Amino acid sequence: MVFDVLLPWVRWFVAFHIMSVMAWMAGLFYLPRLFVYHCQVKVGSAESVRFKIMERRLLKAIMIPAMCSSLLFGVLLVLTPGSVDWSAGWWHLKLFSVVMMFAFQGFCGRWCREFACDNNQHSEKFYRIANEVPTILMMIIVIMVVVRPF
Repeated sequence: MVFDVLLPWVRWFVAFHIMSVMAWMAGLFYLPRLFVYHCQVKVGSAESVRFKIMERRLLKAIMIPAMCSSLLFGVLLVLTPGSVDWSAGWWHLKLFSVVMMFAFQGFCGRWCREFACDNNQHSEKFYRIANEVPTILMMIIVIMVVVRPF
């Protein structure tokens, strides 16, 4: 389903979608790195308290609003006539990767809650590896949108 009334606004949607995704990605790159550093401090220490504050603020004040606005402007773009060829394979891989990005955000939220309760279940190495997930997903998404290989 597409809406012709959205056509005059498409460039605005693209601009705000790009800005939203950039803010969201900054958080997705940084939060797991904070978890790496948080693993290195003693539970209950002043440093641990500081990391909890930083993690919560990053998630609640930046990542969640940026994720929501990315979704809003992305949906508006999809509803704009001519923006998506529903039969193209690139679109399906891009959409799958975006869904995986939302899932990763969900995991970040869970890990943040675990740290907040001093109940972290993972190692520093785990978070170092997890820190690479949004980079890989971002690379797939950008290639699918720009190159459209299939």
